[in-house]
Amino acid sequence: MSLEAAVRLTEILLALALIQQSLEHLRGLPGERPLFAIRILLCVLVASGIAAPWPLVGLALVSLVILERFQGPYNGGSDRMGLLALWCLVLTRLLPTPALKELSFGYLGAQLMLSYFISGGVKIVNPDWRSGRALRDVFQFSSYPVSQGLRRWAQRPRLLLVMSWAVMGFELAFPLTLLWKPALIAGLAIAATFHLANACLFGLNRFFWTWLATYPAILWLQGRVF
Repeated sequence: MSLEAAVRLTEILLALALIQQSLEHLRGLPGERPLFAIRILLCVLVASGIAAPWPLVGLALVSLVILERFQGPYNGGSDRMGLLALWCLVLTRLLPTPALKELSFGYLGAQLMLSYFISGGVKIVNPDWRSGRALRDVFQFSSYPVSQGLRRWAQRPRLLLVMSWAVMGFELAFPLTLLWKPALIAGLAIAATFHLANACLFGLNRFFWTWLATYPAILWLQGRVF
């Protein structure tokens, strides 16, 4: 995948992810609606490639207004990854030399890889994750509107133990997938399935669309480095 193709695909996917997030605010407080309506319009321009790269720059400026409005990335990790992707794309489009463009876009791919690896590292030093208790608490005490059938998974400690170690093992091993493109594609498919399951079971749909938008960056990085 060429740099231009990967950047363009990331722009389109990120624009769609931001539209999905912004639609929620059109039903929110009246003061928020114009801001997110503007963001939707800019996302449409980015996805369609009209007047590039200025709609992308506009999205970056709007992101600063949103950060000030909500005193930070109010939806945690998904917003942080979305901001990272947005600003890496802006730099990739505006930096003057090919080397700097590659550095900016490659940084996004590297951060995606680290997001999985660091998550696994944080989990494996936690005894609750190593014992399966952390997942038990997720299913038993989740604040998300999940079914009683799903909550009963908390009563299956052996399954939760296996699931815990499967998640940790996958996240810690994820950087190794960069060594071989088919392994990376398989790893991304597994990761996307994991995010999709969280979206369906717990309503964490922002993570699915935001992380999916960054996948072209790591695919390009793998081809560029290896």
